[in-house]
Amino acid sequence: MPDDTIRDDFSLEEHDGKYRVIFFYPYDFSFVCPTELLALDARLEEFQERDCEVLAVSVDSHFSHLAWKKTDEEDGGIGPVRYPMVSDLKKEISQAYGVLTDEGVSLRGTFLIDRRGIVRHATVNEMDLGRSVQELLRTLDAVRHIDETGELCPADWDGTKNSKGIAPAGIKKRVQSFDLGSS
Repeated sequence: MPDDTIRDDFSLEEHDGKYRVIFFYPYDFSFVCPTELLALDARLEEFQERDCEVLAVSVDSHFSHLAWKKTDEEDGGIGPVRYPMVSDLKKEISQAYGVLTDEGVSLRGTFLIDRRGIVRHATVNEMDLGRSVQELLRTLDAVRHIDETGELCPADWDGTKNSKGIAPAGIKKRVQSFDLGSS
């Protein structure tokens, strides 16, 4: 947990009613992983302002997570990140989300879950390719925009004043006018 306590009873359902970003990473004390954990921690307030909780998951033990947090960044650690780090030692969570490799390591999977518990966005990167926190925030903004306005978000929608959503009514008309029965 953010306060370095270890909870055996932690559950994703504790964050029901909020948006959630669950991100999987391969290993503690590795090369690309700390850049991602630190980048997400540096922008944690931006997620929280959007009513979104961030949770990290890897196949390492809670002892390894705690040691990594207690190691200074200059020495390969991540310091006191402020979101929960979940130990998936049994690899059940990674398996359930489809990010577990044959070697028993999690790929860099990122899942954006809405307030109802529905996965609205998922990406999976290989181990050598880090993810973009900026793109994750843009996607979260797009999902929130859809939920709040009912508009659809086209390619490159960026949430600025000049970003326009698409009214779904126009899309429905085009879909409804397409006759699958004719040839």
